Amino acid sequence: MKLTIALNSKILRAPRTGIGTYVAELAQALQQLPDLGMHYFSGSRWQDTLVSAPMPGYSRWADTARRVPGAYILRRTLEQQCFSRGVRKVRPDVYHEPSLWPFNFSGRTVMTVHDLTHIHYPQTQPKDRLKEIERRLPSALARVSRILVDSEFIGQEIKKHFGVAEQKVVVAPLACSAIFQPRVEQQLAARLEKLGLSYRGFILSVGTLEPRKNLLLTLKAHARLPLPLRERFPLLVVGMPGWRAEQLGAALSQAISSGHVRLAGYLDQADLACVMAAARIMVFPSLYEGFGLPVLEAMSSGTPVIASACASLPEVAAAAGTYVDPQDEVGLTEQMRRLIEDDSAWMAQRIAGLERSVQFSWRKCAAITAEVYRQAANS
Repeated sequence: MKLTIALNSKILRAPRTGIGTYVAELAQALQQLPDLGMHYFSGSRWQDTLVSAPMPGYSRWADTARRVPGAYILRRTLEQQCFSRGVRKVRPDVYHEPSLWPFNFSGRTVMTVHDLTHIHYPQTQPKDRLKEIERRLPSALARVSRILVDSEFIGQEIKKHFGVAEQKVVVAPLACSAIFQPRVEQQLAARLEKLGLSYRGFILSVGTLEPRKNLLLTLKAHARLPLPLRERFPLLVVGMPGWRAEQLGAALSQAISSGHVRLAGYLDQADLACVMAAARIMVFPSLYEGFGLPVLEAMSSGTPVIASACASLPEVAAAAGTYVDPQDEVGLTEQMRRLIEDDSAWMAQRIAGLERSVQFSWRKCAAITAEVYRQAANS
């Protein structure tokens, strides 16, 4: 029997980050399964195909909307009305919500919980959104048929914080786009020249510019490197401004003025894949992650990773990662220097990362997700 699936894809209106990548890649893999009929809710209308590009000016519009009292709840109310009208036409067997707040739906619901950032770092959420998540999430977790999570770490957190039954939580590890792959210098020359970088001649930091990503530690650790190494291996910071990015302002400005740190801002997938494959090292000392997709993207690109030894990151990189205490700037400096100066250690970790990365695929994630749909439809 072919199942009709409703997937909330409105995140694709925004510039592509973690959850947007999840929705786009998972949906494309699910479309290959013959027993699923996919329908997508874009926030204002229903479609049989995915949104192909973000809404022009979305970031500017979203930033303005966040400053208007009650704007989030009003938008959500209007989206619920559009969702409900579409449901009556689509008549889905299962509705899949890839974020924390499912729409009201009388049928079988599957939701994905990527992390519990709103609990650990509530300031990362607009106040209206945070209030509604705190009010609605416990009941949503109780009423949905199944809960998908990206890692065992998040699965355990959900059970601990909300008392969710073991059999209700299913781990479906993420993967990364095929665009993240090893590349030789000649393939990257044009893009690297545009960015003012040299092949394997820089250290990469990827993540939204917010305190949770622990960029301050990366900046301090990089500044501790001997001057010749800082000059040969500048730090490239990639990411959009996030919550309390102003806290990073002075430190980031000072680092940039030194000439050893460069701020690239947001990069699209093509440019991000380029710098992932060209970096000497990717540094990711985040304080909290539900998965940590940049770690997998770097390993898939053949670039060694230094990550913090906390949350889900050791689960993702396993023995292929180098780990540091997220408060230890001296330790991070030492690991940076080791992977710069020791070519054999660098090559061993590169090979281990490539071997680890092939264990993840969107095909596997889609297969697990489809089975969860079937279980939900038959429950």
